[in-house]
Amino acid sequence: MGVSGSGKSTIADHLAVRIGWRYEDGDTFHPPSNVSKMHSGQPLTDEDRWPWLRAIAAEIDRTCRISERAVIACSALKRSYRDILVHGRKDVRIVFLDGSQELIASRLIARKDHFMPPGLLTSQFGTLEPPTPDERPITVAIDRTIDIIVEDIVSQLNLDRPNLDRPNLDRS
Repeated sequence: MGVSGSGKSTIADHLAVRIGWRYEDGDTFHPPSNVSKMHSGQPLTDEDRWPWLRAIAAEIDRTCRISERAVIACSALKRSYRDILVHGRKDVRIVFLDGSQELIASRLIARKDHFMPPGLLTSQFGTLEPPTPDERPITVAIDRTIDIIVEDIVSQLNLDRPNLDRPNLDRS
């Protein structure tokens, strides 16, 4: 999870390859009306987000029910959004990609062919509620290489140790 430009899709894809899980981009769960709205520079409202979040939550539930493992990239900027996605599950972990607004703005300016324009970054930071300790987040700084970020996440997931709370699904 993180604001647009924090590296969610890139890190999630690399993480999924590294740990051998399926990768899903949360953006593919947006209805066309949300994509059009963001493309035109309008921030989404909570009412716009609820169907999108419920669709991702349904995919998380489906994935866990059939004992698959997946990494899903999703902004999940507010606690209320993450509560819909996780809804108390102990087998789901949040990975928070943490970076400065200046660093992320520079990344967005360099990005081509994405529906989220750089002008919406300020509204994303205004909406962002970083995860709290009770959410059991994995927080990683994004000012490092992709490989170092991914290895940091893997080490915090403790996938090599047997654990009853081992996650079936992870979102970054």
